Parts: sequence; C-alpha cells; structure tokens
Amino acid sequence: MKKIDKRDIWLLFAQIAMWIIILMALPLATLLSTHDFSSARTSFFVAWGLFHAPLVIYFVNFYILGPYLFFKRRFLLFALCNLVLILGMNYQFFFVWFNRNNLPDMPAMTTNMWIGFFSGLLMFLVLNCVIAAIAIGIRHFMQIRKIRKQLDEEKQKNTEAELAWLKSQINPHFLFNTLNNISSLIQIDPDAAQDSLAQLSDLLRYAMYESNKPTVSIQGEVEFMRNYIELMKLRCNDMTEVNTSFDVQSMEIAPLLFISLVENAFKHGVSSSRESKINISMTQIGNTLTFICDNTNYPKTDADRSGSGIGLENTRRRMELLYHDQYKWEQSILPDNIYHVKIVLNLPITNDNHEQ
Repeated sequence: MKKIDKRDIWLLFAQIAMWIIILMALPLATLLSTHDFSSARTSFFVAWGLFHAPLVIYFVNFYILGPYLFFKRRFLLFALCNLVLILGMNYQFFFVWFNRNNLPDMPAMTTNMWIGFFSGLLMFLVLNCVIAAIAIGIRHFMQIRKIRKQLDEEKQKNTEAELAWLKSQINPHFLFNTLNNISSLIQIDPDAAQDSLAQLSDLLRYAMYESNKPTVSIQGEVEFMRNYIELMKLRCNDMTEVNTSFDVQSMEIAPLLFISLVENAFKHGVSSSRESKINISMTQIGNTLTFICDNTNYPKTDADRSGSGIGLENTRRRMELLYHDQYKWEQSILPDNIYHVKIVLNLPITNDNHEQ
C-alpha cells in the first residue's frame, strides 16, 4: 500500500477547496446581490444539484479509476466503470423518463420540452465525461512530473557516482607515477629522494583530505600543482625546460581538476635524449580562469606502460559533468610539434585576495 505523505494530503485539501469554491460561487453571488439568506440557501441547493455528480466523478476518477485502471492500461474496464458511474450519478434524468406517466405533478410534455430534456441530459453526460477526462489529465500530468523528478534524481545519483569514480582514478594514477619517479631517484641521490618523499607526503595529504570537498580554494590547487611540478622536475635532465606562471585571485574550483594535464605534460612531453619544453600557466581575469599547458610531443609507444592515458579522458569527463556550460576545451598540435591544451572556466569569485 502506498505511503501517504504530506504532499498527498495538501493535494487533497487543494482539490476540496477548489470544489468548495465552485459550489459556493452561486450562493455567494446570490447573497451579495439580494442580501437574502433564504435565496442564497436555495442557490446552494441548486449548485449542489448541478455539481455534486461532477464532484463525485472527479474524485473517483482521480483517486480510484485513474491509478488502478487507466494507468494500468485496463482501458475497457475503465470505460465501463465510468459509464456506470456517470449514468448512476445522473439517475434523476432516467427516473423522470421511466416514471413520466406515474408522476402526479408531471405536466404534459410537448415535443419541444422533450427535446430540451434530452438536450440537458446529453449536456450533463458530456460534462461528466469532460470532468472525468480533466481528472485523468491532472493525474497524468502529476505522474509525468513525478517520473521526471525520479529520473532527475537518478541522473544526479549516477553523476555523483561517476564523479566519485573519476576522482578515485586520479589519486592512484598520480601516486603510481610519482612513486616511479622517486624509485628511480633513490639510486641516484638518496637524500633528494628522502626530501621528495616528504614532499609527496604533503601532496598526498592534500589529495586525501582536501579533495574530499566538492570545491577547494584556487590558491590551494595552485600550491598543490607547484609542489607536484617541483617533484616531477626531479626526473628531468638538463635538456628539459619547465616554465610555470600562476596569476590567480580567489575562486572555488573542483579539486585536482588540472593535475592530470600536468601529469600528461611530463609523461608525454619529456625525452631523456632530446630537448624538451613544458609551459604551464594559469591566469584569472574576473570570473574567468584560463589554464594552458604546452609541451613537446613525444607520444609513448605501446611498449611503454608508464601511462594508460586515462588522465586526459578523466579530466575532460569531469569538466563535462561539473561545468557543462561553463568551460571551453581547446586541444591541438601546434607548430614545432608542441602539444597544446587550453581550458577556460567561467566561475564565481569568492573574494578579492590576489596571489602571484
């Protein structure tokens, strides 16, 4: 059995109030025009005689025939029940017809009077059918709204689940690559490796605790990227040039939003035997945040397992889920074989603090 909630109770009260207004409209108009309570009382009984059948037909269709027959596609039974209901609620017409010869006060009916009688009967039957259709239409509209709300809720849940999954892919991916770098450094410079582990600890602390929030300060993200870039530069030789520029104010953004692009720049933009260049910049003007990452393009071969390529796809997907109408993505190969990624975000500003 369906659980009755407050919305159902308020809906019932609203419909009862609507029908009270319909029933009381004529008596109130009579009272205001004649100031005669007796006339108003008579008008009420007239209104009740006219509208009690539509009232019953409306509520029966709205709460019984609609949910249990019409919306379960039992249309024939629904039509038969409505036919019986409508004819039953208008029994007085048929009573007059079948007992026309036995009613002592019944005047002799002329042809025109019978035409009027059957016209009135037809009008009331059509009116009752319209009332039933209105009840089903309102119930159908409510069903559609309910289904759409459920679909939106399911879509939101699926989006949140996908975002959580994408974020869970970032941390292991980031950790895997960084540990590989430190592992290589241990054999070359143990002291530097130890410092790098301390730096990695700070990075992981941010990734584990700060990234659990829906949004974080842009300054925290910039500091995270700066530390990460310094850590990644340890794997680079003198043939690699790394340039960074961060000019941001105060803005809240999704955590770890750009780190995968920085990872890709070092994975695919650095060669141990050829000159390499990485340029990373982030600039904020008003509520517009622009991130640019350019790097020499040295694509990995199938035999190189250092990266699975999920970082860039995850970033693009997170952008689409979080900032569907608020971002622009530009991705291309520039002259001199430079891989270029540019992201423009339009987000609200939190305060006027400025950081260089």
